[in-house]
Amino acid sequence: MLTASLFVSSVQKELAEERRAVAQHVREDPLLRQLFDVFLFEELPARDRRADEIYLDKVDEATVYVGIFGDEYGFEDETGISPTQREFDRATVRGIPRLIFVKGDNDAAREPKMAALVRKAAGQLIRRRFRSTEELLRLLQESLVEYLQDRGIIHGRVFEQRPCSDAALDDIDPGTVARFVSRARHERQFPLPERTPARDVLTHLHLLDDAQPSIAGVLLFGRDPQRFIPAAEVRCMHFHSTEVQRPAPSYQIFGGNLFEQVDQGADFVLSKLDRAVGTRERGPQAPVTYEIPPDVVREAIVNAVAHRDYASAAAVQVSVFADRVEVWNPGELPPELTPARLREPHASVARNARICEALFLARYIEKYGTGTVMMIRECSESGLPEPEFEQRGGEFVVTLWRDWLTKAVMEKLRLNERQKKGLVQLRAAGRITNADYQRASGATRKTSMRDLAELVKRGLLERIGSRKGAYYRFARKRDIYGTYGTRPGASSAKSSDEKRSDDMGHLWDKRDTAASTKKSATNAAIAPAAGRSIRGSKKSLHPRNASMMNQRPQWETRHKPAKATSTSTRMQGDKKKPKGPKGPGIKRLTKTSRKPRRRTRHNPDKGKTRKKIRR
Repeated sequence: MLTASLFVSSVQKELAEERRAVAQHVREDPLLRQLFDVFLFEELPARDRRADEIYLDKVDEATVYVGIFGDEYGFEDETGISPTQREFDRATVRGIPRLIFVKGDNDAAREPKMAALVRKAAGQLIRRRFRSTEELLRLLQESLVEYLQDRGIIHGRVFEQRPCSDAALDDIDPGTVARFVSRARHERQFPLPERTPARDVLTHLHLLDDAQPSIAGVLLFGRDPQRFIPAAEVRCMHFHSTEVQRPAPSYQIFGGNLFEQVDQGADFVLSKLDRAVGTRERGPQAPVTYEIPPDVVREAIVNAVAHRDYASAAAVQVSVFADRVEVWNPGELPPELTPARLREPHASVARNARICEALFLARYIEKYGTGTVMMIRECSESGLPEPEFEQRGGEFVVTLWRDWLTKAVMEKLRLNERQKKGLVQLRAAGRITNADYQRASGATRKTSMRDLAELVKRGLLERIGSRKGAYYRFARKRDIYGTYGTRPGASSAKSSDEKRSDDMGHLWDKRDTAASTKKSATNAAIAPAAGRSIRGSKKSLHPRNASMMNQRPQWETRHKPAKATSTSTRMQGDKKKPKGPKGPGIKRLTKTSRKPRRRTRHNPDKGKTRKKIRR
């Protein structure tokens, strides 16, 4: 039997007892000693080679990496990196399965760099904590046996392929099977004809075991899958704020087969997102644009359903917040994948092979490792930050941002506390007035006006309406400088939210230049319409009024030219220009051209009223 290499990594001096115990346990266990060869660096003989070259070469040759982390970080080289850190990073890059065991529960007592390494490992995989050497050996035994079972090295079936207890063919819905065959034939040229009996379809898909449906067969085509696997459901919640609050305004649980769970979960999320309806210029149906592309939402949910751990008692959770959508599923990434590798083309590694095959035939997934790359591309093209992939303990989390103003961008904008409180209120309500801002931030009216004006100037908000009816909303989907810094086709190491933050840091400088250019263009457009040059005008056009004055001169609607009775009342171009509105053919009323003012005087003698004209 082929022997695999087990590389043990830790700080040698601090965890010398644990290292020796692990090596002894593997070498003496009746099963593990036939399959694993343990490598300990301290057992190597003296050699004429650098130590770091030797242990990194051994990491490359290892089949399984076992990391034991304590309180000390260990010896640091000239770059400040310890051998334990380098070994963990090398195993991550090489895609070697990693088993991490952390000693103790008090993370505050660890050295800062070791605490950071523990957090880094926790963000990528499931780590186990131990308090004694006996507990470490027990956890190691369980992890190695599970590793051998997953790879089929020892006998044992994956959970989805096990027979479903108490389930029979009568628990399979023939209608669901028929709809699946029809769609699979249309989408993937499925070989079985329509109206094929459910038994033959399940046999073809390897979902039967001695006439008993497997767990995957019940999940895909069962009449009531939750009768056998209660946690196989999607729980969807909607919150008006950016945090979890009870009670949730909207909370729905979707059961049924896996196809129904994906469809209903995606419909729930899309019903809570903002959307814009276009016109029917190009067809009979008006186009609808969502905050987040529907394909991205659907991909996140179908991945959670397809790759979750169905042996877990947890369910898939979908949370819609005011600024983001989070999709949680129980289970961890396969050892070959990391959150960083999901951002680049990678091989498709299925936890539940039978379930993924059925979803592929129905064109719910592609089985090519392109889903996460597609999510990143479509979010960038829509002006949104890239999705976030994170391993949080025993759960994998995907975060989809609803707009570009993420927490990272907010921190870089250096907003004051009043503005932060106002933006929190705006996220919850969707719009905010000056009075709302005052109540949320505790500022005075003038301070609120100044804060809101600054947010508008920096491109975060836009003002709608005027005077008492004015309100503010997020400047969402406004293509000011590219697509919020994510220009399609541009190659950059920065994420879209970081680029947007850099653009916002210099926004006022760019707008000053743009306003100056726009002012010159506006003056050139107005001068021919007025029939005279405006170079002599003392008052310059304000950038805010440029667009309005470009359509119609402001004085044409406020003053009408008076009808002159003599040439003395006409304005001559070579004479001194009177104050007031200017323009060709516009006449001004002078004292000599005004109508006479009448004044009445009472005559007590005659008892009558006569009029006296004064000029």
